[in-house]
Amino acid sequence: MSHPAGPTAPPRRRRAANRQGVAGWLFVSPVLVILGLFLFIPILMALWVSVSDWSSNGSPFDPSVGFVGAENYRAVLGGKGLAGRDFGIAMRNNLYYVLLVVPLQTLIALFLAVMVTRKGLRGKGFFRTAFYFPSVTSSVAITTLWLFLFNASGSVNKALGWLGVHGPNWFADPRGVLGLLLEPLGVHETGALARPGFLGVSAYQWLQGPSVAMCVFILMAIFTTSGTFMLLFMAALQSIGEETEEAGMMDGANAWQRFRHITLPMLKPTLYTVITLGLIGTWQVFDQIAIGSQGAPAKTTLTPAYLSFTKAFNDGEWGRGAAIAFVLFAIIIVMTILQRLVLGSSDFSAMTRRQRRADRAARTRALTHANTNNGGVA
Repeated sequence: MSHPAGPTAPPRRRRAANRQGVAGWLFVSPVLVILGLFLFIPILMALWVSVSDWSSNGSPFDPSVGFVGAENYRAVLGGKGLAGRDFGIAMRNNLYYVLLVVPLQTLIALFLAVMVTRKGLRGKGFFRTAFYFPSVTSSVAITTLWLFLFNASGSVNKALGWLGVHGPNWFADPRGVLGLLLEPLGVHETGALARPGFLGVSAYQWLQGPSVAMCVFILMAIFTTSGTFMLLFMAALQSIGEETEEAGMMDGANAWQRFRHITLPMLKPTLYTVITLGLIGTWQVFDQIAIGSQGAPAKTTLTPAYLSFTKAFNDGEWGRGAAIAFVLFAIIIVMTILQRLVLGSSDFSAMTRRQRRADRAARTRALTHANTNNGGVA
């Protein structure tokens, strides 16, 4: 039986493609409905609350709710009054939290991944489980454990006492760690350093760095997240393949040169993912603060996410609480785009097999040329 040819075949293919498209939309429609009801619609409602004077009485769309425009955003970002000053302090605390947690957890996760994927290492399963275990433990349990460890009479201070060091009352110490270094140099909160600056926070307060209490939360974040990112780096390292490292060895590259010029560039997509997840997680830190300190001491552990919660649910200022949430959302988006620009847009995982071989060969040739210019250091 002959098959229809000519102009009849393309319409059949189009109809088949249309049927597949309809079937695909039918399959994903339940998820779209759920996301719309529980994600997109609440986001739009929160956006309206951030530009209104809703006081949680009745519906936010009630005709009695007034439109105030950017008033809530001005109150938060203006740096004036209690709302503006609290937001500025929370931003300072969270900024130091991000600057310390994201690089350290990324470096530690990469180091652990390289160590547990080395050939000849015994007990790999044990080490992988041990490093990953804190990541699957409840943050409530970890925070409670940290409260006991870093208590004034806790295990950490007892261990420091054996070394002749008098440990501080960690969760009750509002002193900035950089301020402790500046005091012997005669730098104090006087004169121009004491004047309100960006977001209503003085220059000296910006220079103080994270408080002793916030440093405890920084250590906890690194301890609990490095294991998760270690798994991502492990998967990326195992996908590179042994032939790449063997090619570098054949060209006389030592272990550091192979890692720097071959392995690390190929980890760029994973590095981008890890840093992006780290930025999102660190700017949204909430549960550890809510359980461990509630922003104390002296608001040095206050974060924008926790401030948004307290403004809305404790103080009844729902508009300002929603405004803080959207400002935080904008900060995360901007920082994600910036780090994307810094790392570049190359995606090794999206390359074809031929492109991957060509990329590896190019990197190997570049490494060989560098070794030749350096006298063939092995």
